[in-house]
Order: sequence, then C-alpha cells, then structure tokens
Amino acid sequence: MAKKCVLGIMVTNRVENASQIQKVLTECGCNIKTRLGLHEVDSTLCSPNGLILLELFGDEASYAAVEGRLREIKGLQVQKMVFET
Repeated sequence: MAKKCVLGIMVTNRVENASQIQKVLTECGCNIKTRLGLHEVDSTLCSPNGLILLELFGDEASYAAVEGRLREIKGLQVQKMVFET
C-alpha cells in the first residue's frame, strides 16, 4: 500500500534558521514534491515565526532522512502525518 507523508515545520526564528533550513530543503529537493511556507506579514510586521508544509516523495527511509535532518536544527518543531492511499 502506498503512503503519502506530509511534514509540518514550525519555525520559531526565521531569520536565524533560514539558511540552515534552506540548505536541508535544497539538498533533499528530489524528495520534496510540494513546499508551502506561511508567516504573518502586513505593512507593519514581518513575523519571525513561520510554518512550512512539505509533501514528501519517496519511500519511508527518504521520509525519515528529511525529517531527521530538519530535527537537527534548533528552533524547529517537526510533526509528521502519514496517509495510506
């Protein structure tokens, strides 16, 4: 049975963590099907916090590799959802 994996990543300091996060996402790019970034922004505020949603591609080992690398970055919370299709 095939599985779909979605990672939710809460970033608590985007400015401090952005380069490390981007490095992991670039290096794992062949295992990322969809990437969506959300943060609060308006004319007076650009929030230092944000949420990234990743739909992963591959097998469970590749899901675990991406998740593990992201969990090594301080200031991130990583949650995983796995759907059987």
